[in-house]
Amino acid sequence: MTQSLSTINLRVRGYHLDGYGHVNNARYLEFMEEGRWAFFDQHPRLMERFKQAGMAFVVVNLNINYRHAAVNGDDLIISTGITEVGGRSGVCHHQIRRADGALVADANLTFVLLDVRANKACAIEGELHETLTRLRVDPTAFERS
Repeated sequence: MTQSLSTINLRVRGYHLDGYGHVNNARYLEFMEEGRWAFFDQHPRLMERFKQAGMAFVVVNLNINYRHAAVNGDDLIISTGITEVGGRSGVCHHQIRRADGALVADANLTFVLLDVRANKACAIEGELHETLTRLRVDPTAFERS
């Protein structure tokens, strides 16, 4: 299994905050999306393979745990990696930590591959399954990130 954990840094800005002075819960979804885009930037051929196969990476479920508040000026580290690949879906894990190491939020995102023409989820099989499996990371990799 290739360790394919993607990590980006992001500084909390005033426009990320809610009326209580901490990051609004919906902003964490955007931070995690930035993490996914960075993951795909790190693996540009993956998106090409999806496109060539007439498929799209689609989020179908997200379970997020808010652990500590982040505030203006905090430097955050967003780590992203695929932790599970099944026959019809997979799981992408996200972790957001402050620069001091405090866990701010973590989430498991379930995805499917959508057959764009048929507009329905399709099996993850063959070369795409093998590719995604090679990119999988052990969940313990997030503890060290």
